[in-house]
Amino acid sequence: MALKLIDLSQEIFQGMSVFPMHQPTFIMTNMTHEDNMKLTGSKTLGFSARNLLISEHGGTHSDGVWEYKPSGQTIDKMPLEYFWGSAICIDLSHLRYNRPIEPRDLELAIKKSGQTVSKGDILLMYTGHFDRNFGSDKWQTEYTGLNYEAAKYLAELGIVNIGVDAPAIDHPDDLDFSGHLICGEYDITNTENMCNLDKVVNKRFLYFGLPLKIRDGSGSPIRAVALVEE
Repeated sequence: MALKLIDLSQEIFQGMSVFPMHQPTFIMTNMTHEDNMKLTGSKTLGFSARNLLISEHGGTHSDGVWEYKPSGQTIDKMPLEYFWGSAICIDLSHLRYNRPIEPRDLELAIKKSGQTVSKGDILLMYTGHFDRNFGSDKWQTEYTGLNYEAAKYLAELGIVNIGVDAPAIDHPDDLDFSGHLICGEYDITNTENMCNLDKVVNKRFLYFGLPLKIRDGSGSPIRAVALVEE
């Protein structure tokens, strides 16, 4: 059986779009090859490195429950099983930003996928927002997201990680942040700013999106990948 990895992660770069409440990304030169050779006195080899200033929620990332629930676990203390395991991706790309995702939308999408959901699964939502709007002024404003009942529906199915190809799992007009509210109520995580979900839509696959082990972290950038059969 041949396997391949599909990258589900956005690029990290200075000027990348970041959710408005979070730190913009800055990348600074720490040392050039030439400066390092002068420092060490080497005539043959220099080392170059850069410094990153980035939010724990910059780019493709997962949330620690503590971000939205003061009594919840921080990212370093959460079960690793929330960040890797069996996953499915459902197709919600026909929905537009003028309304939230409802339970019925999820039921129909899961049925259409031909997959069944089991407790402990990771579920990714392909909305098509990355394909349509990444890099535009619509990226942070015109996307759909889960309403309270839809998020609760997934949590009660036993989903431990809800992923999406948009800046948030909530609808941008929802100031109750219902998706995150449910994640806090059920002590589960979510993964935002994904891409390439069209390549895994309606499939079951092995997912990896491990967070950095940031002490007391509210979240972490990840390298999300899907391991699929060719």
